[in-house]
Amino acid sequence: MTYAVIKTGGKQYRVASGEKIKVEQIAADVGQEIVIDQVLAVGNGGELKVGTPLVSGATVTATVVAHGKHDKVRIFKLRRRKHYQKRQGHRQQFTELQIGAIAG
Repeated sequence: MTYAVIKTGGKQYRVASGEKIKVEQIAADVGQEIVIDQVLAVGNGGELKVGTPLVSGATVTATVVAHGKHDKVRIFKLRRRKHYQKRQGHRQQFTELQIGAIAG
């Protein structure tokens, strides 16, 4: 089973072909195929190639499945006995990717 560790949106993800992952929003249309060239490691069974920092020539192709927003993260700040309360919320946008071929 081939897998790869990719970097996108400032985060790292371990992916294998056929998986669906949610990453930080990417400016691409639904159904568009994208190529991720920031591959940090590629593993195939017992063998592992680790880049310094990237594996040269390694790419991961993925198809954009959907765009959306995560669940709301609620922020509540309180200072006791000071009559201070602050409520805030945030919904982070994401892009869902279907991982295709892993080359490298």
